[in-house]
Formats: sequence, structure tokens, C-alpha cells
Amino acid sequence: MLRSETEGILELMTQGRHEEVVLWSEPEVGYRGIIAIHDTTMGPALGGTRFWNYKSERAAVLDALRLSRGMTYKAAISGLKLGGGKSVIWSEAHNGDREEIFHAHGRAVESLKGRYITAEDVGTSPEDMEFVAKETNYVVGLPGSCGDRSPSMCSTSTALGVCHGIKACAAQRYGTSDLSSRHVAIQGLGAVGYNVCKNLVTQGAQITVTDLDTRRVQRVVREFGAEVVEPEAIYDVCADIFAPCALGAVINDETINRLNFDIVAGSANNQLAQSQVHGTALHEGGILYAPDYVINAGGLINVYGELHGWSTEQIKDRVTGIYDTLLWIFGLAESEGIPSHEVANEVAESRIADARALQKP
Repeated sequence: MLRSETEGILELMTQGRHEEVVLWSEPEVGYRGIIAIHDTTMGPALGGTRFWNYKSERAAVLDALRLSRGMTYKAAISGLKLGGGKSVIWSEAHNGDREEIFHAHGRAVESLKGRYITAEDVGTSPEDMEFVAKETNYVVGLPGSCGDRSPSMCSTSTALGVCHGIKACAAQRYGTSDLSSRHVAIQGLGAVGYNVCKNLVTQGAQITVTDLDTRRVQRVVREFGAEVVEPEAIYDVCADIFAPCALGAVINDETINRLNFDIVAGSANNQLAQSQVHGTALHEGGILYAPDYVINAGGLINVYGELHGWSTEQIKDRVTGIYDTLLWIFGLAESEGIPSHEVANEVAESRIADARALQKP
């Protein structure tokens, strides 16, 4: 657990059991990047590159640490032979050409010689990864290479997994996975959030949406007839399901008592500001929580399939299997009387420990 904003980076790494953090700077092109490797027991660390305007350098480091740990658990819970890593580029620092910034990032990735593999993430695109690929082979999710050879397939796979996860949550809570009478509040309408909306409306669900980008909102209203609320009002919507599909830490001290939902299930990473505090609060409040790194694993599964030459159908089968994985976790949580996020953590940590034990001479 990463606890305090005042603790040093080495102490935070120790708490989170991180293996390595690389700080890389190329001032001449305006690049300042951070690569965090959490754990490589199961395989090379894989995780996307986030391009974001952080409030401070420390905030960027903390985000990389949290996200890389989540990637380790995501791979372990999904049964993939991968470790967890993450890159962030502090966008406020750049004053140069975007292409040159991503060339510099490629050089930083190359310095790790395969211990870390990157891909697109928030604020980056397959086209950005093409610049990275000029400097290193340790990059996936390039245009025309992801899953069914569509550059948008990684986001589509994530959304597909989220929708199957929502159906699993409905089955657990209501006794049926049918979403035709359900109301879902969706926060964030990027590539994943948009496709979550599309899938849910196809299944007959009513949706209420929000996003900081009015163009995204207008598109979803135009195409799906969604209801709209202001960003801060999404926590007060009276609906069956809340789907956070933007940034993390949205379940926090300020929002948790405002939630009027039966289920929280979305694509955002690190949805719980403090997993033990807020995951337990959801559990005690009778709100079913789909652990984020379980329900949003579709994109990672897609990338893993790309690395190993899986067919589109093989990838789809593994992504839709998120439904069964969540029902299994909910069953364990119910039988043990503990929150779902604790069960997911226990399963992931057990798999990593077993793999580590097998590696000992």
C-alpha cells in the first residue's frame, strides 16, 4: 500500500514491493519521463505510457508506482505470464516537438532491455507508439497490430470486458445478467467509455453520462440518446450501476457517502483512493464492487494476445472470460465474508508467490 505523500520514493517502493524506477530526462527535447517496474516474477513488465499534466513531479511518480502495481495484479489475476510496469510523461515539462518527446521515451524504454514493454495509455495513441518504436522493439499496440489488426481494438477489448463484467455484477446482485431494465451512470467518454455506452445501449440499458469534453458528450447524446449531468453531479445520480471510466481515485472520502448505486463497475484504474478504506466502505454499505484490475483487463489481454500471435477469437474468448472470473471472486468474497477487492488481491498475490517459489533453486 502506498500511504503517504510525504514519504520518500525509496520508502514508497519498499512499501509497494517495486523492483525499479527509472527517471529519464532529455531537456533538449523537453522530455521528462518516469518508468516504474513493480514485479517481473511472472514475466516482463508490461504497461502503457500515460501523457498527463501532473500537479508536480512527485504526483507523477506516485501515479507510476500505483499504476504499475495494478498492472502486476491485473496480469496475475488474468493468468498472463507478464509482470507489471507503467510509464508516465509529465506533459507540463515538455516544450518541444511531440514526435521528439516520444523518440526520447523510446530510448528510455530501450535502456531496460526488455524488462519493460510499453503501449498506449491515457493521453497517448498508437501513432505515438510508432515514434517509440523507432528507438526500441519493446512496444506493442502499434497501428494495425493490435488484436484484429485495428488500432482501436485495445480500447474495444477493454470495453467488451467491462460490459461482461457489468453483466457478472448484475447476475451476482440481481440474479440475472439481463441489463435491459438497468440504469448505468458512466463517468468518462473516451475510447473505452464510448464503447461501454455503445455496448450497454445495445443491450437495452438506460445510460446517464458525463465528461469534461463536451464534444464527447454531444456524440454520445446524438448516437445513443444518453441523459447528461455535469461532471461533479455524476456521484449523485440515482442509478443501478456506476461505471467509472475516466481517471482513478473517484471513490474517496468526498464521494463515497454520495453514491446511490447497487454496483460500482468500470474501466478506470485505481478507482479506490484508499483501497482498504474505501473498498471496505463499499462492502459495508452493500455496494458490490468489481475490482478494477479484474474488470478492465481486456486491453492487457488483447496486447498479450498480440505478443503471442493469438487469433481474434482467442482474444475475445479470454476477454469475455472476465465474466466468470468476477463471479468466482464474488463467490469467494461471499463465502469468506470479506470485500471483493481483498479476495482479488489475495488471489493475485498467491499466484505471484507461487511463481516466485518455483523460481527458487
